[in-house]
Amino acid sequence: MTHHPPNPLLTAALPAADPLLTAALQAAERGWPVFPLRVGDKPPALHGETSCTGTGPCAAGHRKWEQQATTDPDRLRAAWAVRPFNIGIATGPAGLVVVDLDMPKPKDPKGTPSGVTTFAALCERAGQTMPATYRVRTASGGQHLYFTTPHGVRLHNTRDHLGKKIDTRAWGGYVVAAGSSTRAGAYTVLDDLPVAPLPAWLQEALTPAPPARHAPMVRVARDASSYAAVGLRNEEAAVRGAVEGERNDKLTRAARAMGRFVACGDLERAEVEQALNCAGLAAGLSDRECRATITHALNWSIAHNTGRPA
Repeated sequence: MTHHPPNPLLTAALPAADPLLTAALQAAERGWPVFPLRVGDKPPALHGETSCTGTGPCAAGHRKWEQQATTDPDRLRAAWAVRPFNIGIATGPAGLVVVDLDMPKPKDPKGTPSGVTTFAALCERAGQTMPATYRVRTASGGQHLYFTTPHGVRLHNTRDHLGKKIDTRAWGGYVVAAGSSTRAGAYTVLDDLPVAPLPAWLQEALTPAPPARHAPMVRVARDASSYAAVGLRNEEAAVRGAVEGERNDKLTRAARAMGRFVACGDLERAEVEQALNCAGLAAGLSDRECRATITHALNWSIAHNTGRPA
């Protein structure tokens, strides 16, 4: 009798003992790099930069969750053999934009519409129907709509940009994959459809406006000195040009430098925040990282500077 080796496609389809590992492998089979989230929760389970030992995957320098996300089934089996992690999908490397339609929170004003309702209204105003695509119910009862990005297009996360209770996850972001669960509930597939291409009207709405030529990214306050205006443009350019490993440091230094001008009234804080946030996003940082770094650095600088910079 001739012996035939096992069909790898059939072997891959066999259920794993751990349903979370099964879900992680299924996501990876779609070409979506995944990484472990904390058990029963949503934050990444990987170590942070401050606790990095510089060994293993970080031997050549700290690697964040977006860089460590993988589709390698052997690495996934090794990771999920440790404990039943939830599953994160790194949306940027996966070539995805995920529209996150959230539910109102208890602290929101009464009558606040859900993200699903707001997105349906947005589609109607655009003269479009609700897109048919791979769709996941989130633990809170919201929805994740998955879309593929066109080749060469690099979008970043947004928060309430399309409308209230509508966020998007792309480069610098991740989503909790179906099969995961938290204390609030489970993430389950609502529509197991092929992932649709990002509609052109949505891509246009999510694409940042290009910077004006020969002009600063943002309007500088009228009473700002020319020195402060030039300083803001220079710091913004430095952050935009930062590479992996130095982006947070450059953003911190830029915000501290500009905080001196905010403290003496030469620049408006909101204008500095907007300019540096745009620069941080362009460098590849997430919106959350940008806002936290800028806020902390500006607060420090304002508190330590009371006079006009020399």
